[in-house]
Amino acid sequence: MTQYVKIPKERIGVIIGPKGEMKKLLETKTAAQLEIDSESGTIEITCEEDPLREFRLLETLRAVGRGFSPEKALEILDNDLLMLEVIDLSNIAHTPKELLRIKGRLIGKNGRTRELAETLIGVKISIYGKTVSIIGYPDHNTIIRTAIQMLIDGTPHGVVYKFLEKKRQELIKSQLDSIELY
Repeated sequence: MTQYVKIPKERIGVIIGPKGEMKKLLETKTAAQLEIDSESGTIEITCEEDPLREFRLLETLRAVGRGFSPEKALEILDNDLLMLEVIDLSNIAHTPKELLRIKGRLIGKNGRTRELAETLIGVKISIYGKTVSIIGYPDHNTIIRTAIQMLIDGTPHGVVYKFLEKKRQELIKSQLDSIELY
């Protein structure tokens, strides 16, 4: 079976890697073949063995295309529970200035907001082009999606930080509760 994914042309080099090492690593880990058209940004994925591995590879390539480093994106291949979510900001921001403002709110001063969200909830966030992308467990992604929406809606950063801290405590409690069940 063959799948196709299109990523920004400027991210193709990241997928190929120095001397083709990243492409080789991806092919080795998934037993897939990657045909990369660097002119169009289209990648053809052929994986005969395992449709799930093919899907995970597709998500990994999409993650690199959305600005994640290969190291962060590779976690999708190594952990079947991690999910990539891409939020399109072009539906929300109607002008370039508005998009810049929203991205600025999501990143925060010196990257503090993004870093705090990643640390508290245990996700990875990439803000690239007209998108915000998240790699995390489904329940963690839901929390971050809510925090992103709060920031887009203009909620003060302090309120969002408190929300994230509260959700972190809830995540810790639910993990402890599930450990006690065993």
